[in-house]
Amino acid sequence: MNPKGYFQVFLLIFSLHLAGCQADRDKKPEYTLRFGHLANREHGWHKASLKFAEEVKRRSNGRVEVIVYPNEQLGKEMDVLTGLLVGSADIMITGESLQSWSLPKSILCATPFAIRDSDHLKKVAGGPLGKEIEQHILDVAGFRPIAWFERGARNLTANRPIRHPDELQGMILRVPAVSLYVDTWSALGAKPTPMAFSEVFTALQQSTIHGQENPFALIKDAGLYEVQKYCMLTEHVKSWAYVVMSNKKYEMLPPDLQQVIDVSAGIMQEYEHELFLVQEKKDYQFLLDQGMEFIEVDKKAFREAATKAVMQAFNEEQIDLLRRIQEVP
Repeated sequence: MNPKGYFQVFLLIFSLHLAGCQADRDKKPEYTLRFGHLANREHGWHKASLKFAEEVKRRSNGRVEVIVYPNEQLGKEMDVLTGLLVGSADIMITGESLQSWSLPKSILCATPFAIRDSDHLKKVAGGPLGKEIEQHILDVAGFRPIAWFERGARNLTANRPIRHPDELQGMILRVPAVSLYVDTWSALGAKPTPMAFSEVFTALQQSTIHGQENPFALIKDAGLYEVQKYCMLTEHVKSWAYVVMSNKKYEMLPPDLQQVIDVSAGIMQEYEHELFLVQEKKDYQFLLDQGMEFIEVDKKAFREAATKAVMQAFNEEQIDLLRRIQEVP
């Protein structure tokens, strides 16, 4: 073949390759999954969600597309949970709010002073007890946990230093819409007020509420350091959140695509954990640099009062599960 012939063959192959690439780009996915969460675009949850979307698309050869909606774009947490049941959402990140779906075991993932440290959390969430809670969520509510994320410890913020529960008297405190949190902070002397996270900054700015409690990452991402001076190192909840998918949607997928979801979720979980370890230190330093003052508290007093409230709020099944969690070495 003469040089001109080789060149023509090359052009033909190259043209076919370009056509194939264009066809791949133009090919519509067979399934589209809507993934919502409350964090902003800089948060590790969002970055991990995008990693999941990338893995799913690649591993399914474009048959499944995951569209991620941060900042409560699909609605507030309780709305999105409902959306998983009615089909307006497919995947979300949630935790203690699952209790509202008659899931008594789910509250153990965010019970005050139940988890000692990060190693203890991994053994619980990633071990037999965690699998038991996941199966409970699936069986009762139809939400399929596909991954779990470690969360930074929840800490109290306010515009005055608080070192002992006695100093909480009369303080209007924003909490998630979780009955255990309401009961616990009431027992500690505060006036807990359930409120969507997206409303917290304005409420603090207008002094509708006096304080709130969240991990460093959410305090930073929501700009709460602009309206709160002090961060009390209560570390009252060390918890994890679940990435849950509508089981109805999951079971609509053929087995090979279910496997894609499972494998991609595992990669997402590991990726988020790496981000979390680095980001927790960065977030602490960021808040310090922004002028927040960190206050050491009487943790024993907080623990004793909170534990008493938890034991009063829990039923026998929950108390037994809490005991088993505390027995994990």
